[in-house]
Amino acid sequence: MTLRLEPDSHLLVLTGAGISAESGVPTFRDAGGLWEGYRFEEVASPTAFVRDPLLVWRFYSMRRAGMRGIVPNAAHHALVEVERRLGDRFLLVTQNVDGLHRAAGSERLVEMHGNLMRSRCSRCDRPAFEDTTAYAPGVAPMCGRCKQAGYDGLLRPDIVWFGEAIPHDAMERTEAFMQRAGAHLRFLAVGTSGMVYPAAGFVNVARTLGGRSFLVNKEAPDNIAAFDEVALGAAAHLLPTFFVHA
Repeated sequence: MTLRLEPDSHLLVLTGAGISAESGVPTFRDAGGLWEGYRFEEVASPTAFVRDPLLVWRFYSMRRAGMRGIVPNAAHHALVEVERRLGDRFLLVTQNVDGLHRAAGSERLVEMHGNLMRSRCSRCDRPAFEDTTAYAPGVAPMCGRCKQAGYDGLLRPDIVWFGEAIPHDAMERTEAFMQRAGAHLRFLAVGTSGMVYPAAGFVNVARTLGGRSFLVNKEAPDNIAAFDEVALGAAAHLLPTFFVHA
């Protein structure tokens, strides 16, 4: 299966954990939904952070440390190449927080769930900033801006946790792209479970607009029936030859 891109085609790509798993990034489901006996909701939610920030930071520091030596794979690079061909007729929306798309060179990128390698203050409006530090167990980093102002402000990973809303600008940018594309929209989902909304509903928006939808996944996701065309297999193997330019 290939995806033919006409001169007026607009390509929206949604990626999930599957594309990064091929680079060696572990997924939540690989671990059976547990980390050291904790459900992920117990270490990835605002409530968990208030209850035990040291535990939450230990989890995310281990995830940061686990990214050392992991690099983008051929699927990430294939998406960079198609972006270079399409320019503003391309948008990549990822549910992943590992930063591999940005590392590969993707520029027209929406990180729906944030980025593991950024931090922000849980108290003040300090903008999110790059932070690759894997903090030692027992350390929950403090905000320097709050300290200068005489307050105690804990930093937190710049992640959209369970129970938090997707950033408004992320959804606004994605929806505007789809509406602008209309019937010229080509929607491709790669490595997704089809269970997490609102992203799992993008395929239905594509159909409503008169566009076409494509799926590249190692396994059949929950919403597989909604796609026009499906290719089951490794994204790193399929994507480098997937796109055909008219």
